[in-house]
Amino acid sequence: MQQSSIYQKIKEAVDAIQIRVQGHSHQSYELGIILGSGLGSIADQVEDAVVIPYSEIPHFHGTSVEGHAGQMILGKFKGVSTVFLKGRFHLYEGYAMEEVVFPTRTICGLGIHTLLLTNAAGGINTRYRPGELMVIQDHLNLMGDNPLKGPNLSQLGPRFPDLSEAYSGICIEILKTAAHELEIPMQTGVYAGLLGPTYETPAEVRMLRTLGADAVGMSTVPESIAANHLGVRVAGVSCISNLAAGMTSHKLTHKEVIDNSKEATASLARLLEKAVPRLVHRPNSGGTD
Repeated sequence: MQQSSIYQKIKEAVDAIQIRVQGHSHQSYELGIILGSGLGSIADQVEDAVVIPYSEIPHFHGTSVEGHAGQMILGKFKGVSTVFLKGRFHLYEGYAMEEVVFPTRTICGLGIHTLLLTNAAGGINTRYRPGELMVIQDHLNLMGDNPLKGPNLSQLGPRFPDLSEAYSGICIEILKTAAHELEIPMQTGVYAGLLGPTYETPAEVRMLRTLGADAVGMSTVPESIAANHLGVRVAGVSCISNLAAGMTSHKLTHKEVIDNSKEATASLARLLEKAVPRLVHRPNSGGTD
């Protein structure tokens, strides 16, 4: 995807989506939520929903990974105009980085001010247990790639965006407060993004722990970078779907990830019900970022 055409392709995707939502009460959007492996059922609570398969959005692709439905859902979630992406694209599927972040750039183009990223991740921190939630405080980009490489597209953002707060401190506190009120165990940690698709070796897990990672996965980092580049604030929550390699006696499988993610979905759904109205960043709402 040439840099000169990215902006036009985003505009074509945004225009097509806006045509699909004409006549609905929600034609402007405040929040975007990307749902990771096994977490798609959370979007079932959307009211006045418009469901658009990725295959019907210009320049999107279908998804190839179990647990990623490949749909955009637009509507009201707990009173907030929200865009859900059920399923994401990954580098390990063979896509270019520009294609991986194209859905992120598209929903940012719909006008959202906050993007909430969710994922299923392997726990590296020895205190973590499967089924727990971790709010992402920071990340390590170990994918060997960056969505902003190549000529900068000034319509999207600056050449050298600052990532000293890649995950909004205000959003982190909102999520932690909501979890505390609901008595949902919530960890706070660093997410390491790796290329995949192989799960990490025990030696790599020890290396990641030494580097300061608390959880590891194969997504989220590109989307965070792309949204920050666009000036959209980012929050992230990992569902700890399994303990990383070498921490248990059995081998890891994608089925385990999906099954444990489903167990964590109930906690994440309750968390979002409480936190989403507070994540809305409206003028004169009393919060700034």
